Amino acid sequence: MGALDGQVALVTGGSRGIGRATAIALAEEGANVVINYTSNEDAAKATAAACEQHGVQTLVVQADVANVEDAQRLVKAAEEQFEKIDILVNNAGINRDKTVARMAPEDWDAVVQTDLSSAFYVTNAAVGGMRTRKYGRIIQISSIQGQQGAVGLSNYAAAKGGMIAFTKSAARELARDNITVNAICPGYVETDMISGLSDEVKQTLLSRIPLGRFGRPEEVAQTVVFLAKPSGDFYTGAQLNLNGGEYM
Repeated sequence: MGALDGQVALVTGGSRGIGRATAIALAEEGANVVINYTSNEDAAKATAAACEQHGVQTLVVQADVANVEDAQRLVKAAEEQFEKIDILVNNAGINRDKTVARMAPEDWDAVVQTDLSSAFYVTNAAVGGMRTRKYGRIIQISSIQGQQGAVGLSNYAAAKGGMIAFTKSAARELARDNITVNAICPGYVETDMISGLSDEVKQTLLSRIPLGRFGRPEEVAQTVVFLAKPSGDFYTGAQLNLNGGEYM
């Protein structure tokens, strides 16, 4: 028996990296999982298969959550299949790194739409059912860059910082309906973005982290699970800093 038996979790960007690890970790606790992806259907189906090994049901939905109609369609598909969404993990994100002087407006817009607006679109679509049932756990995957900023990441940092502010406001609004809203702010995590860096750049990044290593997707996933389980019931509007001490 898992702590989340019978619950339904929707994970945006659930086909790889942190999203994949999160979907599997929630399944391990007994949650049925809706896995959203934008373009990599094979990876999403592989995540679903890994979840199903834990005896849960899954639903794989293609949707670009940066588009409001797609976000609404995603939530509708989840509710039609499972009749509810208990846990929403807003994880979808991209990066297009350039300095402010070199950044094209479309680079700004793409990142803000995918990393910030999508969190609003999906939350807006899902929160009605949560309010009716008087229960919900909304978990945003923000970033250390939304707290401290970084050179060449103004679009990404603005989006992730906006996600933190959105978290605080939504937490205040929704507490009366027993819906918590929290943000996890990972530092550098071993995902595709890190694996593509040179050894020199990796060493530079590691030198800034007191614990001397990058995080693992599974560590972020377990923090999501902590917030989704009864252990997280008294957390709302919080920022959980999962960064090895890089930002305190």
